[in-house]
Amino acid sequence: MSNPLPHRIDLLRSATLADGRVVDVALSEGSVTSVTAAGSIAPSEDAEILDLTGYVLMTAPAEPHAHLDKALSFDLIQPPLGDLDKAILSWREYAAGMTVDDIADRARAAALRMLANGTTAIRSHVDVLQGPEPTRGAEAVVRVRDELAGLIDIEIVALGGWQSPDSAFEAVLDLGVDLIGGAPHLAPDPIADLTRVLAIAERRGVGVDLHTDESLHGAVTLGEFARIVRGWTVPVSAGHCVRLGTLERTELADVIAEVRASNIGIIALPITNLYLQGWDDPVSTPRGLTALRALLDAGVRVAAGADNIRDPFNPVGRADALETASLLVTAGHLDFAESIAAITDGARDVMSLPPAGAETGRAAEFLAVRAGSVGEAIAFAPADRYVIHRGLLVSESHVSVNTASAASALPLGLTAGAGRTVSAGR
Repeated sequence: MSNPLPHRIDLLRSATLADGRVVDVALSEGSVTSVTAAGSIAPSEDAEILDLTGYVLMTAPAEPHAHLDKALSFDLIQPPLGDLDKAILSWREYAAGMTVDDIADRARAAALRMLANGTTAIRSHVDVLQGPEPTRGAEAVVRVRDELAGLIDIEIVALGGWQSPDSAFEAVLDLGVDLIGGAPHLAPDPIADLTRVLAIAERRGVGVDLHTDESLHGAVTLGEFARIVRGWTVPVSAGHCVRLGTLERTELADVIAEVRASNIGIIALPITNLYLQGWDDPVSTPRGLTALRALLDAGVRVAAGADNIRDPFNPVGRADALETASLLVTAGHLDFAESIAAITDGARDVMSLPPAGAETGRAAEFLAVRAGSVGEAIAFAPADRYVIHRGLLVSESHVSVNTASAASALPLGLTAGAGRTVSAGR
């Protein structure tokens, strides 16, 4: 496309859907107006058309659990590799000297990288920081949310620890933060801190997204969490829930029944938890994952996200939801359809976003990837992509590859002649 970004798209032509159908998708005012067989729509002369021949079209991923305030800090901190406790300590030491501008610069860069890979909505936790300026992280991410409005939707969760006073939570919420969060399982008295955090949310009338039971052998708070919020009408979700993956079947079934009864959305975070968990188990190291199959089979709403991107809690990460989907297949043993659903429709559901994708009346939120199938897209994560947000083309990526063919390889025993220089990038 030659038009500057972002710009309106009226028709997605010849796109391949996950079920193999090749279709035309008509868009208007940020919504899908029709999905028909390819070639069946005669567009007007001034229609903006995006030809997706050779591309798989899916609902744009939504990231249900990010930490934009921490993102891209690994090289700055150079933390020790290790478990959750080491990550927390190294982050707190670094966070004491951060400025609002520092945080905003990293958060913006991470959000734009995610957008380029296809994510059009992010829910980011932001620390209620220790010390006299607890709102620095929230101020930075609110700034980035406002700057990027129209390109990507950002929702913010106030993440406080058991040491964070109620007044610090309140100050962060007063900045326009959307939900309240926390990590009660890390507190000396997990149930007491769980009750306190939920009481703040109830007092403020906001939704809740808690870090929950992020350990292989520690506290189990999810059942009590579910009982307290039963009947709430605000969004309620729980991230990590790694402990579910190590519970015995009977206890697991009891907790899942409580979750199902309260309609809590569960957010799996494979890349960070596979990294953080199991450091004390060098033999038969357990997977740091929640009980995905049991949750899905019970009808629980399940989403999946990347969590951290190159910070003390995860030294790697590509800011690409297809990486999350791939890990759900290899480590979580989900199939391709389940994996894609967790990063798209499932994530949007847990985030209380309107349904999107290639159905009439849905929001025009799309990722198109140059691939022959959804499985190929997950496996290879091709870089050739188009990203559509609210019916606007907001990002496109194209890669040029020039690889020698087998026929051009040198015969065995011969070497290339001297005298020719090939510049980098040619």
